[in-house]
Amino acid sequence: MRKTRAKKRPLLPDPRFNDELVTRFVNNMMLDGKKSLAFAIFYDAIDLVSEKTGEGDGLEQWKTALTNVMPHVEVRSRRVGGSTFQIPHPIRPDRKVTMAMKWLIEFSRKRNEKTMANKLANEIIAAAKEEGAAVKRRQDTHKMAEANKAFSHFRF
Repeated sequence: MRKTRAKKRPLLPDPRFNDELVTRFVNNMMLDGKKSLAFAIFYDAIDLVSEKTGEGDGLEQWKTALTNVMPHVEVRSRRVGGSTFQIPHPIRPDRKVTMAMKWLIEFSRKRNEKTMANKLANEIIAAAKEEGAAVKRRQDTHKMAEANKAFSHFRF
């Protein structure tokens, strides 16, 4: 266990949109340290989103999708008197963003389109419309928290 919390390292904003959130997303999406490839996939996906939706800014669609996927509560396991309870907890803002990004990437990878840029673009479009697997994951998380809210008095 650490004595103090690890310091947050500053992220450089991405070259095209000058946004740190994009860099954070690309870092999550990157495999085997291939950041330039991850940036290329992300930018292609954003271009595809703006092309398919007919709206000018694909980045705004992506931010909307990210907001729609963000969960507000989650359940955590806690042992009380020999039995394990799923206790709902509110989520810290940075963890909300992290979970939303990871879910978007995870469900993009599971889609059946040909390229990763296509998969990501279609998942972003679906999430922006409050559809798709990533939004369903958020709804399932909220349902689980709602079902277990009777145990919220066990919160530590």
